[in-house]
Amino acid sequence: MAVTYQEALDFIHSRRHGGPDLGRMRSILDRLDAPDRRTPYVHVAGTNGKGSVSVFIASVLEKSGFMTGLFTSPYVRRFNERIRVNGMDISDEELAAVTARVRAALGEFEDRVAEFELVTLIGLTYFAQTGCDIAVLEVGMGGVHDATNVIEKSEVSVFTAIGLDHTQYLGNTVEEIAAVKAGILKPHGAAVAAGDPGGVLSERCRALGASFTPVDPASLRILSRSPEGIVFDFDGLEGLRIRLAGSYQPGNAALAVTALRELRKRGWNVPDAAIRAGLEAASWPGRFELLRRRPDFLIDGGHNPPAVEATVKSLADLWPGRKAAFVLGVMADKDVAGILERLMPVAERFYCVAPPAPRALPAEKLAEMIAERGGKAVPEPSVAAAVRRALEEAGPEGLVCALGSLYILEEARLAQRSF
Repeated sequence: MAVTYQEALDFIHSRRHGGPDLGRMRSILDRLDAPDRRTPYVHVAGTNGKGSVSVFIASVLEKSGFMTGLFTSPYVRRFNERIRVNGMDISDEELAAVTARVRAALGEFEDRVAEFELVTLIGLTYFAQTGCDIAVLEVGMGGVHDATNVIEKSEVSVFTAIGLDHTQYLGNTVEEIAAVKAGILKPHGAAVAAGDPGGVLSERCRALGASFTPVDPASLRILSRSPEGIVFDFDGLEGLRIRLAGSYQPGNAALAVTALRELRKRGWNVPDAAIRAGLEAASWPGRFELLRRRPDFLIDGGHNPPAVEATVKSLADLWPGRKAAFVLGVMADKDVAGILERLMPVAERFYCVAPPAPRALPAEKLAEMIAERGGKAVPEPSVAAAVRRALEEAGPEGLVCALGSLYILEEARLAQRSF
């Protein structure tokens, strides 16, 4: 039965939240003629940087001439951006059609399938029916029990930096969390990693007969940086350019290059020229993205202490000695104290908002927590109101950054346009 785009979205968002059942997903995929077995994958796990690394890899693969799928989460602007082929979001019509096809295969599982399971099923089905040569899959959370881990093999497993986040689900130490994320590793596969807490990843690779390649940080040298991008050398490639300006992005790009070279070893034709062009072409909204000057206003998806620490370093690198006003909205289940600990030393003042999500920390409570720590904070009724007030009070020489949750970024983007 044909459905509209809005009906498809309503069905997707009506699903429960919670952990997947990979056996159930396998049954549904088999009813769909196992679309996941028709596409090779690069599988990307980690705490921070998964999206950026995935975008870099997908952009280079596209420049190499491969029809490339990209699966990421969550979205910043529109739901469709979670499922892309060759840089283009899935269309409204395609999303509606694929959702209807997947729904028809759910059968007795319809009431039990979680939202992220369903979106994963839709993405895997779409990549296969589009004829993707390869797809890059970003893990939602964790690894071993993540819905994306329904795939039975991958060309390369990629691990970005691993830190403390989602500790209520994944573990209380980075080693415990790394063990969960290592669950995406496949027997006799290949892995590349930004780090290896406690040797967990390399040990798991040895047990599975998989290769393990860590990024060599000594091979990364920054040549120049500005709000418009960064130029760097890495492992024999000189003068690489990226438009993503966060200080952490060269490290993400280096991890992507390491993964792409691993793909090359496995027979994929990924020329150095494509690496150069793909890195420079990659864009990723909401990741330390400068939207305007005078006052300088940027948005960033940092939503846990390690990510916020990286944002603070990026601000210090590009605006040395300057303090910023922050439009801040966070989820109640995050380490809010850890986030504030990192922001307070560089904050002029805070404009607190509640992200439009059930798990949001109320703006008043956030402002109260900041005041208790000696900071200046006011709660605002909306992201738009907070952005307008922050820009007005900052003046032409000011610096304003909206962060804390991806859910506030698009409203912040739209609000600054009318200032």
